[in-house]
Amino acid sequence: MNTNVDLIIFDCDGVLVDSEVISCRAHAETLTRHGYPISVEQVFDRFLGRSTRQAHLEVEAELGRSLPDDFHSQLRDELFQAFAATLAAVPHIDAALDAIAQPVCVASSGSQERMRVSLGRVGLYDKFAPNIFSATQVRNGKPAPDLFLYAAAQMDKSPHRSLVIEDSIPGIAGALAAGMTVLGFHGGSHCRPGYADTLRAAGAMMTFDDMRELPGLIERIEAMAVPG
Repeated sequence: MNTNVDLIIFDCDGVLVDSEVISCRAHAETLTRHGYPISVEQVFDRFLGRSTRQAHLEVEAELGRSLPDDFHSQLRDELFQAFAATLAAVPHIDAALDAIAQPVCVASSGSQERMRVSLGRVGLYDKFAPNIFSATQVRNGKPAPDLFLYAAAQMDKSPHRSLVIEDSIPGIAGALAAGMTVLGFHGGSHCRPGYADTLRAAGAMMTFDDMRELPGLIERIEAMAVPG
């Protein structure tokens, strides 16, 4: 059977683990504590899907000074404590992964340490390891295509035959720039009403909010393949 999907690339936060509300809250509280007042909603709007490194360069430019040397460790400690208390996997992701025949990997703006903690906490780390890739491994994070191209190269798959599952506008932009097809997931607790429209406007081919739909959506995309 002809197929045009040889690899499924998952974002991590908001797609595999329902972490974005936790993350945005920890980020907002830590930045505010260090003289950069910002709300959870503002963190969501400005930084969702982007690397912490990129976010903090913007904050430091606006502040006109560097954040404290231990800022990242403070944020990490606060975030990991919250993960330990409340983090959960996105509902039905285990069943969806079991029903997917193609190779899978993760391409996230988060660090390797963060993914070890978050995916490990919900029992998903071993389903992907060692095929877990971070923006820290490339020059430019999302919305640049670097991370997605790196993931496809590591998996020895063509970008044009790779399908990305994303929940953020920068993630969708990066996947499209890499020449990949993107599905927009809006089933995380951070997703507001109308967010599916936002993801489609950003370029997602289809959107969905229940991981049980994903295997069928992959089959639909495969059926679109042109023979030959």
